[in-house]
Amino acid sequence: MAKEVSNREENYSLWYNNLVTKADLAENSAVRGCMVIKPYGYAIWEKMQADLDRRFKETGHVNAYFPLFIPKSFMSKEAEHVEGFAKECAVVTHHRLMANPDGPGVVVDPDARLEEELIIRPTSETIIWNTYRDWIKSYRDLPILCNQWANVVRWEMRTRLFLRTAEFLWQEGHTAHAIREEAIEETHKIVEVYAAFAREVMAIPVLVGKKTESERFAGAVDTLCIEAMMQDGKALQAGTSHFLGQNFAKAFDVKFATKEGGLEYVWATSWGVSTRLMGALVMAHGDNHGLVLPPKLAPIQVVMIPIYKGEEELAKVSERMHYLKKELETQGVTVKVDDRDNLRSGFKFAEWELKGVPVRIAIGPRDMEQGTAEIARRDTLEKTTCPQSEIAHLIPNLLTNIQQNIYQKALSFRENNTHTINTYQEFKERIEEGGFFLCHWDGTPQTEEKIKNETKATIRLIPFDPNPVAGPCMVTGAPSPQRVIFARAY
Repeated sequence: MAKEVSNREENYSLWYNNLVTKADLAENSAVRGCMVIKPYGYAIWEKMQADLDRRFKETGHVNAYFPLFIPKSFMSKEAEHVEGFAKECAVVTHHRLMANPDGPGVVVDPDARLEEELIIRPTSETIIWNTYRDWIKSYRDLPILCNQWANVVRWEMRTRLFLRTAEFLWQEGHTAHAIREEAIEETHKIVEVYAAFAREVMAIPVLVGKKTESERFAGAVDTLCIEAMMQDGKALQAGTSHFLGQNFAKAFDVKFATKEGGLEYVWATSWGVSTRLMGALVMAHGDNHGLVLPPKLAPIQVVMIPIYKGEEELAKVSERMHYLKKELETQGVTVKVDDRDNLRSGFKFAEWELKGVPVRIAIGPRDMEQGTAEIARRDTLEKTTCPQSEIAHLIPNLLTNIQQNIYQKALSFRENNTHTINTYQEFKERIEEGGFFLCHWDGTPQTEEKIKNETKATIRLIPFDPNPVAGPCMVTGAPSPQRVIFARAY
């Protein structure tokens, strides 16, 4: 029997958890709240990494690596930053174990207590800015445009594979600038890089904007973000870019000599996306049959499955498939011939459907006689028959079409579930339906908190609107310069 995925419409959370595990993306580990990313899931993450890494380098960034451990004293140097992360920090207090003198096993050696406790990084601003102090002396040393691919630990109490785990993988960029405007420009440049990646590669339409003061990154002057809508109508923050001002430069005394001979604090940014993107990919496109992978992220873009009776037929069909495989690979298409002889073709169909492979090609004895093949699309589940001689020409175009169709489907879903609301009563009634809500807000944290407490909805972003339209706040009636996006979120 092929693996089954639960019904998305009946229980979205159960559907998601089942899909992540049954499609071999990840599983829970022996450590509470931590996950094992399985080879198939990691192959998708590697494709995300490669594309993003290329984009970063094209904009002048270089990769580096900074320590996993942060001295506890560093975390207390930027007050807002430490307050934002204090409850999630894992702390190392000792550096050695010893045999248990009272029985089997091991215990912490009481004589091996660290002189200064170490924080396992929840994010790296503090350790990086302590390092930048040694790197930066003059305006000639700026800008510094560093990125690192790393893991971080945030001790979450309620976890879910990819979406919220105690340890996760990510990239974090940390840049230093001589000029305030240059740092702000960097912040905007990176959020647009993230938006382009989400749209072009993940086939997820995202909105771009800025966070409210209460929602911004701890220690930031401004936070920009991209927000995506999942198929249950909830929002998912898919990437953030922060203008840090001079906060961390002042906390770690990072100054530079200006052209004019003065001494000024450095301007900073930081930005990141994580393996949470894997969760977004599942929730934005998956269906009750399994994953639906955009071709640009699919580890296997085409799977070929032979239909046969007996070893002789299998050998003939497999030989033909391997020939077609080589033709497609010369055009950059990744292909797998599934000629396992211990599984029925129906099982294979369901397995690769579950794993979201964009295109399936089936060839049997009759196809061999007629020179044809059955082509099945994962995004629409449509099947067509085409000449084998046209496969090498057809498939690359089909993959492009599938990529575009997946994006368009997600865009249409978001548009159909985005609503303009003018009254708080209507908002409270309709928020239960899910979706994005364009509403006027008076700009006060008190009103923002009231809405959050009463509806569990938050301001996901303040859109970059070139032509904002003012109006009355839906709660207080006070003036509002433009509409903002409210939603319930992951």
